[in-house]
Amino acid sequence: MDFSIASILALDGVTNGAVYALLALATVLVFAVTRVIFIPQGEYVAFGALTLALLQQGQVPGTVWFLLVLAGCAAVADVADGLKHHQSLSRIARRVTGSTVYPVLISLVAIWAAPQKFPLLVQAALTLALVTPFGGLLYRLAYQSLADASVLVLLIVSVGVHFALTGLGLLFFGAEGFRNPSFWDERFSAGPLTFSGQTLIIMLASVALIVALWLFFERSLYGKALRATAVNRLGARLMGISSESAGKLTFTLAAFIGALSGLLIGPTTTVFYDSGFLIGLKGFVAAVFGGLASYPMALVGAIGVGLLESFGSFWASAFKEVIVFSAIVPVLLWRSLRDPHAEEH
Repeated sequence: MDFSIASILALDGVTNGAVYALLALATVLVFAVTRVIFIPQGEYVAFGALTLALLQQGQVPGTVWFLLVLAGCAAVADVADGLKHHQSLSRIARRVTGSTVYPVLISLVAIWAAPQKFPLLVQAALTLALVTPFGGLLYRLAYQSLADASVLVLLIVSVGVHFALTGLGLLFFGAEGFRNPSFWDERFSAGPLTFSGQTLIIMLASVALIVALWLFFERSLYGKALRATAVNRLGARLMGISSESAGKLTFTLAAFIGALSGLLIGPTTTVFYDSGFLIGLKGFVAAVFGGLASYPMALVGAIGVGLLESFGSFWASAFKEVIVFSAIVPVLLWRSLRDPHAEEH
């Protein structure tokens, strides 16, 4: 291996690492606020990429029908919960309206817009608008009633949600894979490196989103509320911060990050209905580098995962996944020796 090959592999690793960094951030965020190890994070990636692919073909994506079904289920759950706790009809109506209005409106927009074949950027924005509500709806249906359960129970639920979303992905998108067009087709040269405009977009979008998240958590009231919930759930409740609202907002942010990652990675590889699992798992490995708590270490871990994958595919392409996932073993061992865990009560 000479310097030029190493440079090309490093660029490829950093590019993939930028996407894994976004997924790692979402994983850390969800776990910090809700204690949920969110295995289905990669499903948002697949849903984002495949939704855009079907919009490119002028078809109404299955995401629309899935979103309407989830909104209907959430409305039924809100009514049942309101009647159980003897809430007023006006309050129940407000909750049902909050769960259904946006999904119904954006679904109607998507049904109208799909045959129009709008420009790529418009379709990308519509994709984000369709996939992002999945986060809050999934939290409402699968996790809200279990908010105080143990981490193990929440993990088991996450595994079940992952299998459900994978099966529904096959139902709504089919077994055929799709590769989306690049957002920028230009090519640039810098010494031995030749990189595409899509590579630049991936890196710039990742950096921009990371900065936006930092500003959100540091400067906005909602961001500070999420930070408070992550530090001390009971203390946040005593200060009037709704853990239910914090959970919904956290899952909504995770869905947005996953959908954006799907848009970024879609032009670089063929995405199938089940491709999100491996992609999300690499983001999880990166999050483990940070102990599911440190955002900077998760970023470092994501770049490391990207480089391991890139160089591993060069030296032993058949074992690149094994190399990446094996890297988690020494990290877990080191963390276990350094921070002996206490039994959860």
